[in-house]
Amino acid sequence: MKEDYQPFILGSRFRILPPDLTPPPGEHLNLTMERGAFGSGEHETTRSCLEILESFSFTGKEKILDLGSGTGILSIAALLLGAGKAWCIDIEEEAVRSCGQNCRLNKVNDRVVHSCGTLATLAEENFDLILANIYGDILLEVAEGLVARAKPGARLLLSGILWEDNFDVRSTYRRFGCELVKNRLLEQFSTLLLIKN
Repeated sequence: MKEDYQPFILGSRFRILPPDLTPPPGEHLNLTMERGAFGSGEHETTRSCLEILESFSFTGKEKILDLGSGTGILSIAALLLGAGKAWCIDIEEEAVRSCGQNCRLNKVNDRVVHSCGTLATLAEENFDLILANIYGDILLEVAEGLVARAKPGARLLLSGILWEDNFDVRSTYRRFGCELVKNRLLEQFSTLLLIKN
């Protein structure tokens, strides 16, 4: 069955394409994504996160936490850019299955730990990069626990934050020891990049 979207470019480095298409020639990193309930990357928050992610340098040793991982697109992108290993966690079993399938399609599944649950159910800590493209009210609820899972100097890339929640999220993460690096206001949502002190 043909997937119902055409390949498209995200940021300057990624080409998103469905599983049934052979990647066209070019210098882009090909990110194969199945179309599903969790999208293939078109949302403005996903685009914003990928644009920021592609500016990072990775050493191959980084531990990533992807909270509310959905399709896994952000973790997969970071792994394709050279990060070490990702822990992907989502409360929806369908999302966990989708993430697993997309990780297999992109040949990174051996570097991903999949989990269905909440932040409280995750035993791992000392992450170098935290990804969370979820709603602002959830980011507020998990703020203390999320920052506690990050190493000093770790980056937190947070998105899915409506404009009206932006100030509260920024203020809360600062209170728990993070410094704001970037605040991107999108059409409806916003993306924050912070560093844990």
